[in-house]
Amino acid sequence: MRPVLESLDVEFVRELYRAHAADLKNVRVAQRSILGVPAMKAKLDDVEAELTYLLIRHFRPELVTEVGTFHGWSTTWILQALRDNGTGRLASYDLIDNAVRAVPRELAGDRWDFHHGDVRRRDDDWAAKTDYLFIDAAHTASFARWYLANLLPAVPSGIPVSVHDVFHRRRPLPFTEGVEVLRWLKEHDIEYFTAAPAHAREVYRRLTEVRAELGLTEPVHTGTDNPMLYFIKG
Repeated sequence: MRPVLESLDVEFVRELYRAHAADLKNVRVAQRSILGVPAMKAKLDDVEAELTYLLIRHFRPELVTEVGTFHGWSTTWILQALRDNGTGRLASYDLIDNAVRAVPRELAGDRWDFHHGDVRRRDDDWAAKTDYLFIDAAHTASFARWYLANLLPAVPSGIPVSVHDVFHRRRPLPFTEGVEVLRWLKEHDIEYFTAAPAHAREVYRRLTEVRAELGLTEPVHTGTDNPMLYFIKG
C-alpha cells in the first residue's frame, strides 16, 4: 500500500535523512565513482538528488517514470533508490540516448527500461501505472502546458512528482515551465516543497544542518542551486 501524504515539509524530509543516512552515505560514494565515467555529466545538485533518493526510499514506488534523462545522472540516483528498496522499476523517456551509454549496466540491471523518442507520442496507459513522476525535460512553457494538461491528470492521486529547474532564482522567469507549473499548482490548491536556497533559504539551511549532523556535507558534485520542486499529486 502506498504511504499516504498530502504534502511535504522540512521536518518530514529531515526525518527521511535520519532514517536512511547509512544507505545515503554509501550511495554518495557510489555516485562520485559514477561521475567519473567519461560519458556522465551531472545535472541534479546534491540536495535535490538526495531528496529524490529519499522520497523513493519512503514511497517505495513499483514504477518510477522519468521524463528527460540527458546523460543519466538523475537516472542513476533513482536506480540507486530502487536497488536499495529491493523492488521497483524505472521507465525513462528522452529524445536523446546518452544515458544508455553512461548509466552503469550493473546498476541498471533488470530494473531500467529506456524509451528513445518523444514521450508525447505514447498512447498507452503508462501514465496511469506511475507511482513516482520525475520531470526534467524541455523547460519551455509549451511543454509544461502539455504535461500539465495530459500527463498530470493521468497519473494516480497521492504520488510524488518532481519538476526540475524551477527555482534557480526566487521566482521563475516569465514564459517558462516554472511559471506554468506554479500556476497549475495554485489553481489546484496543491502545496509544493523545494530546497532551492534562492526561493527557500530557511529550508535549505535546515537541511544543510541535518546533513552536517549526519556527515553528508562533502560535495558529490559542485552545483548548489537545487532548483527542483516537489509535490504530492492531488
